[in-house]
Amino acid sequence: MLVILSPIMIATAIAIKLTSHGPVFYTQKRHGWDSRVINVWKFRSMVVHQEDGGKVKQATRDDARVTPVGRFIRRTSIDELPQLFNVLNGSMSLVGPRPHALQHNEYYSQHIKTYMIRHRLKPGITGLAQVSGCPGETQTVGKMEKRVKFDIDYINNRSIWLDMKILLMTPFTLFKKDIY
Repeated sequence: MLVILSPIMIATAIAIKLTSHGPVFYTQKRHGWDSRVINVWKFRSMVVHQEDGGKVKQATRDDARVTPVGRFIRRTSIDELPQLFNVLNGSMSLVGPRPHALQHNEYYSQHIKTYMIRHRLKPGITGLAQVSGCPGETQTVGKMEKRVKFDIDYINNRSIWLDMKILLMTPFTLFKKDIY
């Protein structure tokens, strides 16, 4: 996949470098398998900034921090492609529950009883929740509960066939999603 997607990844890196100040890649600490902390790689889609008091603020639809190139790579999920390196180093899978920022895990684990069950598997670049209509930002606990329900359904029913179905569905969801 890296070889096939390398022209897109190279073009994205060049576009980011030519249109905004800062590094091409962004890493964020997230919980992986068994709640181990991992560094998740992404293409940088925002201006370089400092989080207020170390608190991670989710990007929103009209977030001023998102660059013009960033809007495109977020809408098309190109910003997620560097996570293929996470798959190569064994910290992520192609399919599994999507990892969230550590601060979001702390918050949601206080509000959703089954939230941390998601960490029984390696996190994935894509997952059942994403192809079932729950990608992007989660503004409410209710939206996150819905995503967690899909993650738990995946954990309880995972198979090579379900993984293949999710992988085949993922490109089609990129055209449907309404993300900034």
